[in-house]
Amino acid sequence: MTIRLVVIATILTGIIACAQDEADPIPAYLSVGQLQEAMTGGEFSSAELVSHLLARIEEIDRRGPGLHSIIEINPDALAIATALDDERRAGRVRGPLHGIPIVLKANIDTGDRMATTAGSLALAGHRAPDDAFHVAALREAGAIILGKTNLSEWANFRSSASSSGWSGIGGQTKNPYVLNRNPCGSSSGSAVAVAAGLVPLAIGTETDGSVICPSGINGVVGIKPTVGLVSRDGIIPISHTQDTAGPMARSVWDAALLLSAMAKKDATDPASAGYPGDKDYTAGLSAAALDSVRIGVWRKYRAAGKRPRVEAIFEQTIARLKELGATIVDPIDFAVPDLANDAEYEVFLYEFKTNLNQYLAGAGVEPPADTLAGIIAFNRDHADESMPWFGQDILEQAEGKGTLDEPEYLRALENSNTAMRRALDEVLSRHALDAIVAPSNSPAWQTNFLNGDHDRHFLSSSGPAAIAGYPAISLPAGEVLGLPVGITFLGAPFTEEKLIRYAFLLEQAIKARKNPQFIRSLEE
Repeated sequence: MTIRLVVIATILTGIIACAQDEADPIPAYLSVGQLQEAMTGGEFSSAELVSHLLARIEEIDRRGPGLHSIIEINPDALAIATALDDERRAGRVRGPLHGIPIVLKANIDTGDRMATTAGSLALAGHRAPDDAFHVAALREAGAIILGKTNLSEWANFRSSASSSGWSGIGGQTKNPYVLNRNPCGSSSGSAVAVAAGLVPLAIGTETDGSVICPSGINGVVGIKPTVGLVSRDGIIPISHTQDTAGPMARSVWDAALLLSAMAKKDATDPASAGYPGDKDYTAGLSAAALDSVRIGVWRKYRAAGKRPRVEAIFEQTIARLKELGATIVDPIDFAVPDLANDAEYEVFLYEFKTNLNQYLAGAGVEPPADTLAGIIAFNRDHADESMPWFGQDILEQAEGKGTLDEPEYLRALENSNTAMRRALDEVLSRHALDAIVAPSNSPAWQTNFLNGDHDRHFLSSSGPAAIAGYPAISLPAGEVLGLPVGITFLGAPFTEEKLIRYAFLLEQAIKARKNPQFIRSLEE
C-alpha cells in the first residue's frame, strides 16, 4: 500500500490505534525525514498531510479516546500548507521543516487568528499582537503552526492541589498509553499530541520539569535548552530566570531538527548573551560510539530507591552506555543544595507577579485580566467555571509579593539559581564530566481531581538543570506495565550539541519507544 492510500484509508476509517506494521505506516507516525521524502516524491502534499492530521485529531483527540491534547486549531493551516506546496512545486524548499505541521503550547504567542491563553478562561479570546520570536523563526523555516496544545493552566502555577494537564479552557488531557493516567505537566498537550501521532512535532515550555516530565511519561523526546538558547519573547511567563521553550518529537533526530530551527539569537533577550551561534543540531549524529565521553551517574534524585522497576531500567541504561564506550563515574557525589527547592519557589512567586504583569501590559490584554490581581478577581467571580476542582492559592501568594529588588527575593535567587549553578559546575569539573544521567520519571499516576498530583514517591530529576538554567534532554528508555519511563542527560550551559549526540546514540542502541494503544486503565 502506498503512503497516499494509507492517508485516504486513515481518513475514511478513522483509525484510532496507531499502526504497528513498519511496512505499512500511517503518516502520523512517520519521521520528519520520511515525510519530506514522501512530499518530495509526490506521494502526498503538505495540504493533504494537514487534512489527514486534522481528521486524526477529530477522531482521536476530540472523539474516540478523547485525549484533549489540542486546545485550538489554526484556521489558516490548510491555506499555509497550500502556499508551501506551491513553493515546493516552484523549486523552493526552505529546509527540513518545509510543510511540516507543528503544534505549540497555548502559552506561546502567535500573531494570527489563534488565542494565547495559558489555558485560563480569564484570557479566553486573547490574541497576541505578533509571533513569539522563536515562532517567527519556525514560520521562516517553512513549518506550519497547526494549532495550540492544552496545558496545566498557567503552566501549573495556579494551585498546590492541581491536576497536571487540566485547564479551564481545555479540560483534562489524558495519557495516551493508559487513559486514566496523568500526562504530567505543564506541557502535557504537546507531549500527548506527538505521542499519539496527531502531529510529528510540538513545542512545550519548561520552568521546572514541564518539558522533561511530560516527555518521559508520554514516551517522547524532549529537550529543555539552556535558558537563553531559545528566545523567551512571547511566552506567558512564570520565571525569567528559568523559563524556556523546548522541542518535543518521537525521535532525538526530529527534536534536534526542531531545535535547530527555533534556536536563533534574539538580541533583545538579555539571556542570549552566551548564545553560541546558529547550529544544525543533527550534525554529528552519525558517530558510532561514546569513546572518551565521561558520564556521571546521579543517584540522589527525588524518590531515589522508591521505584525498583524504574531503577532496573536505569541500571540497564547505564550498562548500555558502557557498551557504547562511555566512561561511567558511578556514583557522583552531587546533591541538590539544601535551600534550593524552597528558594526556587520563592523566586517563582516574585518573578511570576512581575513578569506576568509586564507581559499582560505589553500584550494589550483587556481588563479585568490585564493584571495578576484582575485575573484572581476574575477567577473568584467565575469560580464554577474557573475553579471547579481546585483553587488559586499560588496566584494569591504571588500577588502578595513585592518587587524584584527586595532582599527576600535576592536571597532566594542566590540560594536557588546561583547555588545550583555553583554545585553543578563543581561536580562537572571535579569529575571532568561531559554529562550527568538520571531517570526522568516514575510511571504515570492516576489522574485525581480530589488529591491532585500528590504522589510522595513520584520520581523526578528535572530540578538541577531547571533551577540552574542548564540544558537537559529526556528520551524513552523503557516501560513499567506499559507506562513509559525516560532517561535524562543534563550538562553544562550550551552543551546541547553533546547531550543530543549522547541521547541519539543511546536511542539507536535501545530503541525503547513504543506507540500508545489507548488502554482505558491498567485494570482492564
